[in-house]
This record gives sequence, C-alpha cells and structure tokens, in this order.
Amino acid sequence: MTDKKTLTLDVPGAVLTYDVREPATPTNEPPLLLIGLPMGAEGFTTLAGHFTDRTVVTYDPRGVERSTREPGQDPDVTVHADDVHRVIEAVGGGPVDLFASSGGAVVALELAAAHPGDVRTVVAHEPPLASVLPDREAVVAAMADIHDTYQAKGFGAAMAKFIALVMVEGELTASYVEQPDPDPAMFGLPTTDDGSRDDLMFGVNMLVLPPYEPRYETIRAGAPRVLVAVGADTGEQMTGRAAHAAAGLLGTEPVAFPGGHGGFSGGEYGQPADKPAEFAARLREVLAL
Repeated sequence: MTDKKTLTLDVPGAVLTYDVREPATPTNEPPLLLIGLPMGAEGFTTLAGHFTDRTVVTYDPRGVERSTREPGQDPDVTVHADDVHRVIEAVGGGPVDLFASSGGAVVALELAAAHPGDVRTVVAHEPPLASVLPDREAVVAAMADIHDTYQAKGFGAAMAKFIALVMVEGELTASYVEQPDPDPAMFGLPTTDDGSRDDLMFGVNMLVLPPYEPRYETIRAGAPRVLVAVGADTGEQMTGRAAHAAAGLLGTEPVAFPGGHGGFSGGEYGQPADKPAEFAARLREVLAL
C-alpha cells in the first residue's frame, strides 16, 4: 500500500479531514470506506492495514479529532450521512464498500437510504439504536442522563456513566438512572472537571442518536446490500441487542464477527487489541459474498 494521503474538504458548517490509502498495484475493487462515530480515522489504522490490495478511505466526523465544526452546530444523523456522501464524491464517487462501526453504523444506514448510489455493500457493525429496543425508554433516559452529567460535571463523570451503561447485559429497568453514580477513578478517568464542553459524543450524540429510526422499508427496497453485523463476544449488551433487532427489521439475520464491539481494534487508543486479524479476514469474506 502506498503512503496515506491526508486531505480536507470544506462542507457547510465544518471542515472534514480524511485519509486515502491507495493500493500499490491497480485493482478493480471499489474503494473501502471505514467510518465510525464518534471514533475518527485513527481507530481504523489496524483494520486498514489488512486491506492493502484496494483503496481505503477513512475520515474524522465533524467535531472529532482533526475535523472541525462551527460553534453551536449539533449535527444529527442526516448531517453526518451527508458528510460521508461528500467524502465519497471527493474520492471519485460511488459505489464504494462501506464498513461502519457503532454510531458510524447508524450513519451508514441513513446513507444507504438517502444516497443508495454511493454504496455497493454496507456492513453496519453494532449500531447503537435505542429505537429498536424493548427497553427503549430506559435506554433513552440513561443516555440523556449521561448528557446531563457531562454538562454538569464534565468528561470524567460522563464517561464513567457511559462505560457502566455499555457494560450492562440485558434490558435496563426503569430505575436504572436512579442508581449511584460510578466513580470515574474506578475506570482510570479524571475526577476533576476541566471545564470543556466540546465532546461530540456526550454533548451531542447522547441526544441526537436515541430518537433516530432508520428507514427500513427504503433500505430493504434499495439496491445496496445492507448487512447488520454483531460481535461474537458482545452478548446481550445494548449494541448487540440493537444489532439483532435492526437486522430483523431488515428481514435478515445479523452477520457474526470476531470479538466485541471494537473487534477490529488494534489498540489505537491505548486499550488492549481485540481480534483485528480475524475481524479483517471476516470482513473480507463478507464483502466477497
């Protein structure tokens, strides 16, 4: 694979930064776009390294890492999908293959409905869709509580609640938000508030993602092949439950991948690596079907 090229793209309300890795030899395969939310391009470094035989595109969503967003802009799922559409246009247009993780998987489902010509195959890995869950009200309340905690106490306190939430196995009860706040120090998080309030996940996503409902009928009737994926190790955590429910609404079964919610991770952000080699092999297999 040739060296990574980093480019920027001016879009309404933001400047997006994206990376293009070209294969060392020509290929007939379409580009592979890897997206997350709120995770940026850095989190896909290891996964991208397993696809040296095709063009790989990664990007930082607006307000994440190298990409900027104008003050007061609270981008929702449709805004992020339009951003991905513009990145695809900037690299030569579709159709591309798209692997999307977490909030990026929610964005990918919107992209498939809004811009079906952009994508050939979409693999939406564990979209955190509160709207499909039987305990939707409790999950939405928990996410709103994380947002409120962030505004009141800052990053450490909010992240501690977020970690606790994503570790829950099974459905949440209505009284979930009434439990004592977890101690940020237990997770190695800061216990003091630095005063910043620009974190996209806690400041925006905790409010704009829960009400979003994919256009399932449009996706089912569209040309792109859309697959919802789930980690073999995720179990009954919220994203695993949501993946199963969303796949059902698309009339399919979820596609199993090695590892957990971050199965492709190579430890880019300091966490232990999951199963990136096995995950990449599975992704290659799924895209070739």
